[in-house]
Amino acid sequence: MAASGQLGYGIPEPAFRAGLERSPDFIGCDMGSIDPGPYYLGAGRMSTNPEMTRRDLRLVLTGARRLDVPLLLGTAGTAGATPHLEATLAMIREIAQEEGLHFRLANIRADVPPDMVIQAQANGRLHPLGKIPEPSPEEIARSRIVAQMGVEAFARALDGGADVVIAGRACDTAVFAAVPRMLGYPMALSMHMAKIIECTSICCTPGGRDTIIGYLESENFVLESMNPERHATPTSVAAHSLYEQADPFSVAEPEGVLRLEGARYEALDAHRTRVYGARWEDAACPRVKIEGAFLEGQRAVLLAGSVDPQVIDRIDEILTAVEATTRSLFAHSFRIFPRVYGRQGVTLWPRDGAVKAVDEIFLVVECVAEDDDSAVGALTVFKQYLLHHGFTGRLSTGGNIAFPITPPELKAGAAYRFSLYHLMDVDDLVSLFPIQLETL
Repeated sequence: MAASGQLGYGIPEPAFRAGLERSPDFIGCDMGSIDPGPYYLGAGRMSTNPEMTRRDLRLVLTGARRLDVPLLLGTAGTAGATPHLEATLAMIREIAQEEGLHFRLANIRADVPPDMVIQAQANGRLHPLGKIPEPSPEEIARSRIVAQMGVEAFARALDGGADVVIAGRACDTAVFAAVPRMLGYPMALSMHMAKIIECTSICCTPGGRDTIIGYLESENFVLESMNPERHATPTSVAAHSLYEQADPFSVAEPEGVLRLEGARYEALDAHRTRVYGARWEDAACPRVKIEGAFLEGQRAVLLAGSVDPQVIDRIDEILTAVEATTRSLFAHSFRIFPRVYGRQGVTLWPRDGAVKAVDEIFLVVECVAEDDDSAVGALTVFKQYLLHHGFTGRLSTGGNIAFPITPPELKAGAAYRFSLYHLMDVDDLVSLFPIQLETL
């Protein structure tokens, strides 16, 4: 049973209770993601509300213990580093004490020492994913780094006698494929089912976050949402292969690759779908995805907009000129990132090489400096010269720029940057993901 696609944002309780009535063999939850950006990893903070997080943890912990089945939770506390794991474990211990629960609790660390990554980079064993800049050894040394564990770490924890497993950064699939693997089910089926149900009922139509159950057999698996209004159809389930995948037919994991070219999806009825036909290829050498973030400075943002067609037509040259003026006047070091919404604000480059005409634009000008006063100070200068910048075709000396709030310069807290979004070749998964057991 997949109870939550990201625990801490609220598990819909009716579907969760309906799932418990099916007496699942284990309950799994994903708790984190890299999606919220580098701040949570770098700062060691959760992205979820503490009260809501405790509510969700209480639901899954008491539900699993009432059924006496394993509870597996991956990427604890949003990013899965030690601060996130410790915060989650503290909540689990508090809930166990309040509810009078007794069980064996395992936690699995996912932190990677910077020296290990620096050495891997020097040995050619660090491979970027996408267009992330190559980090310097100094940037790696400043980073908080985690690796994504696979099914191997969860299996070790369960073999050690754990009833509840709280893991640091983990592949979403590992949470749901570990138990089937231990029971001898085919890796291809186990991993394919895990890939789909880790997001709960998002694979349904209409999609949602309700609990879903996967019924795994020797040659296929069946998916059923516990919300009767969400239907796992062949199309909606197959479409989930596109989720977070550059290649919908290939899903890379630390232990191997799931191949989906031969996967088949058949409707059992209007609500359930049967799936089979995936293949599994073992990895010749284990690789783990690593993520790292470091503190870059303090951030402030300037909010502004314009409907002046002359400003819109010349916004790039205006922003460049205003930045140059600001740098000539403001002594402190800073980095500045103007983003033009309404034109290349979300997609930062034109897909077809052409910019479409727009009626208005909105500016989010981000500034990162050593301290927040310097960041705000740079934007204050930038704002004033943006407001009165002289450009070819200007008809009015003021009023070409509008500010939605005052002051339009806002302190935005610490700025973190991703240093690592890479694959790293490893020789030993066991030492990379150490396990601690305790009895509550």
